[in-house]
Amino acid sequence: MRGHFCFHADNGSEYVNYKVARLLDKLRIEFTRSRPRHSNDNGLAETKNGAVVRKEFGYEHIHRRHAARFDTFCREYLNPFLNYHRPCLFATELADPKKPGRIKRVYRPRDVMTPLDKLASLPDAASFLRPGVTLLELQQLARALTDVQAAEELNEARQALFRRAATRTG
Repeated sequence: MRGHFCFHADNGSEYVNYKVARLLDKLRIEFTRSRPRHSNDNGLAETKNGAVVRKEFGYEHIHRRHAARFDTFCREYLNPFLNYHRPCLFATELADPKKPGRIKRVYRPRDVMTPLDKLASLPDAASFLRPGVTLLELQQLARALTDVQAAEELNEARQALFRRAATRTG
């Protein structure tokens, strides 16, 4: 075996089933899962759920017959908004003068940028892109709409999505 591979999932039935377990075992991939009611076990996913998913979609169950519409909404509106228009706060790591050998994270106003801007700021940014995708193309997509226009489109698309889902429920 070339390396040690792991697959970590929460306890949702969409991940924990016999077919997945057999496949992972066949591929010699270690399968781990979170403990029930211990959201800290899966901090990254829980953070995203709180900051993005729950904010956009709420806490209601989304029936599977609406899954394709929600996926389309995410691909066409939500993901571009988050990646091109929603600012994030990135930390700068500095040596802690009070504790030698320790790193201190500081958050400065100049550390606020979109994920695309952060990607563009990295050395060899192009090496992180899929073949056939360029940084220039992504930046042109980002400039096609202002941040306000992108937010308005996102809100209109979300309202239309929920109107359509509500009329098809029941």
